[in-house]
Amino acid sequence: MPNDLSLFFNPRSVAIIGASSNPNKLSFGIFRNLTQYGYEGQVYPINPNAGEILGLPCYPRIEDVPGSVDLAVLAVSARLTPDIIRACGEKGVKAIVVISGGFREVGEEGAELEQRCLELVKSYGMRMIGPNCVGTMDLYSGLNTTFIHGIPDRGHIGFLSQSGAICGGIVDYVRGKRVGFSCFASLGNEADVTETDLIEYLVEDPNTHVIAAYVEAIRDGRRFIDVAREVCKVKPVVILKAGKNSAGARAVSSHTGSIAGSMAAYHAAFKQSGVIEVESVSELFDVAVALDYQPLPAGKRVVLLTNSGGPAALASDSIAEYGHQLANLNEETQQRLRGLLNPSAQVTNPVDMLGGAEPTDYGEALKIILQDQNVDVVVPILVPQALIKPEMVARELHHAWKGSPIPMMCCFMGDQSVKEARNFLHEHGIPIYTFPESIGKVLGAMSRYHSWKVRPLSRSQEPPLITQKQEVRSILDAHSGESALGERVAREILQAYGCPIVEGGFASSPEQAGTLAASLGGKVVLKIVSPDLFHKSEVGGIQLGIEGKSETETAYRDLVSRIQQNHPKTRIEGVLVEKMAPGGVEVVIGIRRDPNFGPLLMFGLGGIYVELFKDVAFRIAPFCDEEALEMIYETKAGQLLEGFRGQPRGDLEAVVACMQKLSQIALDFEEISEIEINPLVVYPEGQGVLVLDCRVVLGDDR
Repeated sequence: MPNDLSLFFNPRSVAIIGASSNPNKLSFGIFRNLTQYGYEGQVYPINPNAGEILGLPCYPRIEDVPGSVDLAVLAVSARLTPDIIRACGEKGVKAIVVISGGFREVGEEGAELEQRCLELVKSYGMRMIGPNCVGTMDLYSGLNTTFIHGIPDRGHIGFLSQSGAICGGIVDYVRGKRVGFSCFASLGNEADVTETDLIEYLVEDPNTHVIAAYVEAIRDGRRFIDVAREVCKVKPVVILKAGKNSAGARAVSSHTGSIAGSMAAYHAAFKQSGVIEVESVSELFDVAVALDYQPLPAGKRVVLLTNSGGPAALASDSIAEYGHQLANLNEETQQRLRGLLNPSAQVTNPVDMLGGAEPTDYGEALKIILQDQNVDVVVPILVPQALIKPEMVARELHHAWKGSPIPMMCCFMGDQSVKEARNFLHEHGIPIYTFPESIGKVLGAMSRYHSWKVRPLSRSQEPPLITQKQEVRSILDAHSGESALGERVAREILQAYGCPIVEGGFASSPEQAGTLAASLGGKVVLKIVSPDLFHKSEVGGIQLGIEGKSETETAYRDLVSRIQQNHPKTRIEGVLVEKMAPGGVEVVIGIRRDPNFGPLLMFGLGGIYVELFKDVAFRIAPFCDEEALEMIYETKAGQLLEGFRGQPRGDLEAVVACMQKLSQIALDFEEISEIEINPLVVYPEGQGVLVLDCRVVLGDDR
């Protein structure tokens, strides 16, 4: 990284280029924010038409500033921006924030202007945030180059966003809730500084304990994965990805292409890099606050301490949905609770103290529960009552919990009546949520992060030495003008990389087919070979259970005749004659090349219903064998292969080996857009796998 990104958050001096004395202009708001939150560095307003702004002398040009400038914030029109950037470079500025819009987001002309700005930034060794952004904010240095109204409390969540509006909305949402942040950054068009750059920077920031982000797209997917894998071992990264309903890639020629949209690649990338993915803005901060305030749970046994049964039931459902369970309190704990609480109270779990529970009941019951060795997490729940002050409940809970290694998160239902309680708990590092359904999501996220923290940082296996790589290169070169390669050619590619292919061959006449069938022995399958037919089964292009030379010749003629009659414009090259394979568990393995992350592998239940059931999991290649096994176990197909209801365990080692070979082909040949094996038949452990059908798609825009 050419320059330290700390200049965007803690510079010694800042110039606001385009600063205005007009209170109705955004640039006035930026300048005012910079001067009112405790920033102690030098501030230089730049405007040739003003003498001073808010009591500070104004300079006509940045060249006229008497001292050095670390950070320049540009709030000028897009057409003036390149010249201003050049002037900043000549002045020795090392970091610039371009607030202005009118660049790539408005079309081709704006994109060219943005590219010119980027080239100037690089030529002077600067770094740039934006254009088309809101700016940066640091709650420790007091820097605020945004035009957002107000600031959040100081804390340890670093937030970055590709949307300036999201930044503004978040600031307004968290104000008054005692949710603390270390810094904010609005990235805009990300012409230079990206979300990955800032994640890499924030891992070293001592004031940031949790990194939270809103992203719409990640351009350098491979670098993101590499950086995030390292960062997530040190600090949690929580991301909300927008655009979940995007159509993604337009590939529909294979099952893999129709299922593996762009969001599948993002989900896989986040999972492989340890990122905690969330579904909403509220969940983003629910999770970030818990990770900031509380230790990670050692296990998944939860106690609910409540004054109402309904919210406890909802919380129970929520924690079960996300992989946790109610703890079994030991008999001694239950006896002590019986001696403390209302005789009608429930002392198993949930511990329901009933509606009349006093603040001291919460505190004393919590002390007892925290001593139980069966408890990993405790969740006090309060439904406000007329005679009970929520703030007093909060104080009792904090007093009882203080110093305990067991994480605690509270659910106080309501808003105005629990405001003081919320502020108190947040000030003392205890997350509080409004609705019980939030608890399961937060605990699920914490559990996933704990699993990532304790697992070894796996490395992708070294690619094997493929002596047949040149053979595949020759095959692809010979078919470079084609968009899709059917099974006849795809078999050759897979065989070159050592994938086990069902025995068979190509025949261009009935006589060749008969001779081939006789040499294979037993029953065979005939499959039509045509560059115009990609899904053979959908057009009746497959005949099963054919045996002997004569029967095969007749079947060849019937098959070709049927296709010619039903699809007269179809070009027919011949048939594949393949040996009938013994039955097994049918799975699908496919690769689709994602424009951001590269080869995306799909695994799932195979056969003709793969798109209907969508029992699939995804990973970005390359990946290690352990990640491949995790991927298998995420699916119902994986349960079958594990020996469902007494069935023999499948040869998972052979499945993983085939997944690795398929991934290696995609890594070695960028012109391959999709590869699919469907079905791959999996036999009992030690008996291997067999490719029964396969296809390859070439080109990038599919």
